[in-house]
Amino acid sequence: MNYSEIMVRYGELSTKGKNRKLFIDQLSRNVKQALSDFPMVKVRGQRDRMHLILNGANAHEVMGQLDRIFGIQSFSPVIKIEKSVDQLIETAVQLMKETYQEGQTYKIVTKRADHSFELDTNGVNQTVGNAIVDAIPYVKVDVRQPDLKLRIEVRQDGIYLTSEVIKGAGGLPVGSSGKGMLMLSGGIDSPVAGYLAMKRGVKIEAVHFASPPYTSPQALDKAKDLTVKLVPYVGSINFIEVPFTEIQEEIKNKVPEGYLMTITRRMMMRITDRIREERKGLAIINGESLGQVASQTMHSMMAINDVTTTPVIRPVVTMDKLEIIDIAQEIDTFDLACQPFEDCCTVFAPPQPKTRPTVEKAREYEARMAVDELVERAVAGIKVTKIEANQHYLTQNDQDDFDDLL
Repeated sequence: MNYSEIMVRYGELSTKGKNRKLFIDQLSRNVKQALSDFPMVKVRGQRDRMHLILNGANAHEVMGQLDRIFGIQSFSPVIKIEKSVDQLIETAVQLMKETYQEGQTYKIVTKRADHSFELDTNGVNQTVGNAIVDAIPYVKVDVRQPDLKLRIEVRQDGIYLTSEVIKGAGGLPVGSSGKGMLMLSGGIDSPVAGYLAMKRGVKIEAVHFASPPYTSPQALDKAKDLTVKLVPYVGSINFIEVPFTEIQEEIKNKVPEGYLMTITRRMMMRITDRIREERKGLAIINGESLGQVASQTMHSMMAINDVTTTPVIRPVVTMDKLEIIDIAQEIDTFDLACQPFEDCCTVFAPPQPKTRPTVEKAREYEARMAVDELVERAVAGIKVTKIEANQHYLTQNDQDDFDDLL
C-alpha cells in the first residue's frame, strides 16, 4: 500500500497539560535524530498527534526506527485523503483488499473529530462496510474481537485510514527529564537501571570505573558494549572511563576488610558526583536492588549516600533478580552481562563484607586516606568516548573464549 505518512500517538504525553509542548518538542528532536537516514521524512509534532510525512520513503523501513523511541505510545502507517465520501470508499476498499486475509474477522472503527463531515460515525461505518462487503464477499465481521481493525479518523485537515497499530516504547522522551550519570558496572542490573531511567525521560552518561591491571581490557570493552545496547533508545551515549586503581590500592592498604566495599562505593559515589557537577547532570543513577548484596542493604545505602546530597535514582531497587533478568533479556544485555570479565567491585570484593556499616565508622576509616586528592586525580584522568549504534568493542577472540566456558 502506498502510505502517505506515519501517525504517532503520544500516550502519557497527552496528560502533560501546559507543559505538553516541551515534551512534544523533545520527542520531535529524538524522532528526527532516529530518522537521520531518511532526510525526506518531515516530522510535524502537533498537540494530539505527531505526523511523519513520508514523501516517498518506505513506511515499514521508517517504522523500524520508531519502536525504541521513548515517548511514543503507538504508531500506524496511514493514508491521508481529502474529505470525500467517494474517495473514502475507494481507499478503504483498496486498503482492505491489500491487508485482509481470508478467514479473518474485521470491524470498522471510526473517530470523527470534524462534525461538519457529511456522514456521522454510524454513517461512515455503514457506508464503508457495505462497500467492503460488495468488494470482498467472503469478508467476516466481528465487532467484539476482530482480527483486523480498519481505523478511520475524520479530522479537520482530511481523513486518515489505517489497518495497523504498532505498540511503541511508552514512557517519556529521553532528555525531557534532564541528564543523569549512570554508574555502569559490567553486571546485569546497571544497564537495566539505565534503560528504565531513559524510559522516564533521563538522558544518561555512563560512568565506568576501571582498575587495570586488576581488571582486564575485556571488562572495559564489555561495559562499552553494554552501552551500545542502550544507544538505540537515545541515539548516542557518552561513556566515561574513570581510573580507579590508585584508589582501590589505597583502600586495600588502609581500610579493614569488612569496610572495603563500603569505602569503595563511597569513593565511587564521590567521583560520580564530581563528574555530574562538571558535566551539568542532575542526578546519579545506579543498579542497586535492595538486599541483593552486602553493599545494597538499607544500612549500606545510608552509609554510602552520606557523601552526597545529589538525588540518587535506583530504578531497580524494589525488583527481585528474576524481574531484572527479564528486562535485561528484553533489551538484549543479559548474555553480554554474563560474560566473565570481572569489574573492580568484584575483583576487590571482601569475603565477609559488612552488611550493616555505619556512617561513623566509614568516616573514621576514610580519615586515613587523602580522600580529596584521590578524587581530584581520578576526575582529572577520566576518558570520555561517544558511543553510537553498531559499534563493537569485544573482539571475536574474546567472544570465542567466553563461548568455550559455556
